[in-house]
Amino acid sequence: MPSLQAVVFDLDGTLIDTVPGITRALNTVLASTGQPALSQAEVTRMIGDGVEMLMRRALEARGMPADPDALPRHTARLSELMEEEPPAPENLFPGVLDVLRRLDDDGVVLGVCTNKPEVPARIALQACGLDGLIGAVVGGDTLATRKPAADPLLATIATLGAAPGRSVMVGDNHNDVATARAAGVAVVAVTYGYAHGPAHE
Repeated sequence: MPSLQAVVFDLDGTLIDTVPGITRALNTVLASTGQPALSQAEVTRMIGDGVEMLMRRALEARGMPADPDALPRHTARLSELMEEEPPAPENLFPGVLDVLRRLDDDGVVLGVCTNKPEVPARIALQACGLDGLIGAVVGGDTLATRKPAADPLLATIATLGAAPGRSVMVGDNHNDVATARAAGVAVVAVTYGYAHGPAHE
């Protein structure tokens, strides 16, 4: 592989353990509908396909078919709550900050490509002290498509001024692997996070 120019990371489950905050936000929305709370383990299995799908899965888990009129309202409220209560530096996965700093010191540009909406993603990065290291953020609502489509990853790499053939995607989820393959970008699957199966799959 030619010399590395860029590394693009997924956010939830790769850089930051966001499940505790997401669980609290999601349960607040569920409580407003009169539904009981979900456990962190249940929420972990729902993460990875964007905030609307997360909200849809939570409602379905409580036996509530997604009302096409109410779903956008619940989804918007969930996004608001995630913005109001971002993660903290202690929610970074072990070693993440050291890896980012080392790559930055080596002249590798860094980006984030996530299915989380862009504004909450940027707020989370800032709250965890990573915004100064991340040169590009593409969220699930930044473009017309999201992961596993290739476009979000390619847009992140283009914003960083790098070439796809000299970039790497790092993530914990099948969507990250599928996105990288669709974009013709090398991929590294971490062995922690919120994946629904082993990294080698």
